[in-house]
Amino acid sequence: MQTGQASKTAYSAARYRAAHQVLEQGSVFRDPLALRMLGADVEDLHADAPRRGMRMFIAARHRFAEDHLAAAVSRGIGQVVVLGAGLDTFAYRNPHPGLRVVEVDHPDTQEWKRQRLAEAGVTIPGGMRHVGVDFERESLADRLRLDAPAFFLWLGVVPYLTSEAFAQTLGFIAGRAGNEVVFDYAQSPERMPAERRAALEARAARVAKIGEPWLTFFEPEEIAADLAERGFGEVEDLGPAGLAARFFNRPDVAPETPGGHVLHARRR
Repeated sequence: MQTGQASKTAYSAARYRAAHQVLEQGSVFRDPLALRMLGADVEDLHADAPRRGMRMFIAARHRFAEDHLAAAVSRGIGQVVVLGAGLDTFAYRNPHPGLRVVEVDHPDTQEWKRQRLAEAGVTIPGGMRHVGVDFERESLADRLRLDAPAFFLWLGVVPYLTSEAFAQTLGFIAGRAGNEVVFDYAQSPERMPAERRAALEARAARVAKIGEPWLTFFEPEEIAADLAERGFGEVEDLGPAGLAARFFNRPDVAPETPGGHVLHARRR
């Protein structure tokens, strides 16, 4: 993203979440605040119908993440950190009494979100924290202090980070036993079949044009080795086929998405 401006891809993700509520009636992921946060007309969102692949992937990654979060809360996790929060609404519809929420994002995007919350009439919960961090220029460890294990929601962020920024943030999460994380990541288009590679490259060109290029790619075996080396266990990594089997009972979900994989890992 560009300094002084809110993230454009954060807006796009919010639009996909809202469009899912309209076009699929939230069949995979229910978000009753998505439309209010976006501030778009329902009729306008019908124009998003052709973008089903990306829309359904975003719905599935949120469902996957919040299902794992609910399980973590049942095990005793008492705080969640939303990294790269954008217009994410979890903190404002939090179904877990007593679960503390920290939102972390670039200060420019946070200011934009506060404006959207006010315009939408959404109340900021008492006790919620906002932490401003530029992941490419600042260390999360310098800005965020936690006193117990936490669950990290890190969605729609990793492909836009440099490998150094990704490693630094993951290292922070790995620094406390009991921490858990869900994030999505992109496989390199060069390793994809030709038909999927073309779609990925086209989308990569679009986000690069708005100033938010994809910078980091992983293969499943690479990320698995990295997580194991950092002490993570109980890793679940779902690619397009795995997400389709779990949430759609079909193999054709989101072939063109940048974050084709979503994973959960728990620090031992």
